Amino acid sequence: MKLTIQIQLLPTAVQVNLLRSTVERFNAAATFAARIGFDAAVFSQISIHRRCYRELRERFGLSAQMAVRAIGKSVDCFKRDKTICPQFKPLGAMTYDERIMSFKGLDRVSLLTLGGRQIIPLVYGEYQAERFDRIKGQCDLVFRDGKWFLYATIDLPEDPPIEIKEFLGVDLGIVNIATDSTGDFFSGAQVEQNRKRQMTARKQYQRKGTKNAKRRLKLMGGRQRRFQTWTNHNISKQIVGKAKALGFGISMEDLSFIRCRIEDHSSRKFRRRFGNWSFAQLRQFVEYKARLAGVPVVAVDPRNSSRTCSRCGHCEKGNRKNQSEFRCKHCGFSTDADLNAALNLSAWAVRKPASKATDVLAST
Repeated sequence: MKLTIQIQLLPTAVQVNLLRSTVERFNAAATFAARIGFDAAVFSQISIHRRCYRELRERFGLSAQMAVRAIGKSVDCFKRDKTICPQFKPLGAMTYDERIMSFKGLDRVSLLTLGGRQIIPLVYGEYQAERFDRIKGQCDLVFRDGKWFLYATIDLPEDPPIEIKEFLGVDLGIVNIATDSTGDFFSGAQVEQNRKRQMTARKQYQRKGTKNAKRRLKLMGGRQRRFQTWTNHNISKQIVGKAKALGFGISMEDLSFIRCRIEDHSSRKFRRRFGNWSFAQLRQFVEYKARLAGVPVVAVDPRNSSRTCSRCGHCEKGNRKNQSEFRCKHCGFSTDADLNAALNLSAWAVRKPASKATDVLAST
């Protein structure tokens, strides 16, 4: 399975200028190559190469392989959409391969620039260090938030699929980010507290409007997103670890288009909170971690999962008294509403009789 790891570069002031000028020239060349191909209605690497390779080298001063990679960037965009001619940002990602990049041990990398080869120190965390020897093929040089990074592709082996006994149902929500069918709750209280704190701070600094306030706003950028990503990584790791230990598959809600269904008729306060809900990212993290662990994941239509009794199968809107309480009006079964929904998702994944209208929609 292919994953991407992030490695930070620590260039000197001179190297920063060289990297910036190289990336800007590379993206200008990629935009030029895209225009040549678009105007001629040709979209393959070979066709565009024949029409503009020499001109790219002469006009933009690129090396042979840089020119090839610039053409490759335009071709990759045409693979997605041939009806629009792409125009790349000056500091967009630049692709490096083994001909113009090489790692010098574990702490340095050699990158070809317009000013020649530059040896640049690297810094990365424990997660990246454990997988550093698996870096193969191309890397993307990225400028983000005033810093330079290499996004490197690694190939990790997948565990063989496990034989499952049943499915671990996972209900997603805002109050509880996730609730599984064994009764474990992953609260969203810290995420909500962080969101409110960041929102209040942004309002105060925006109202103040001084240079120092603007500087603080810039420093705050991305904190909330990073905290939510970190939280989702932790939750997904625990869910997958539990499923593998129990010999279970994972059954998750398919929440496609839920924003379209809910946001149009919700209050502004709820939309602000709802828009902060990163359920798609959590599901993505669960899916790729489960794939590495050999745990099957299915996505289930969640309609009426919060209104259907997980014990007798009776479905009625009045069964769910409020956000947290479920009480079946038919058999009297009472439990936490999120736990009841997770139990239904667990049952519906194997098409047990608790559901009358749901099917497994997709499987990874």
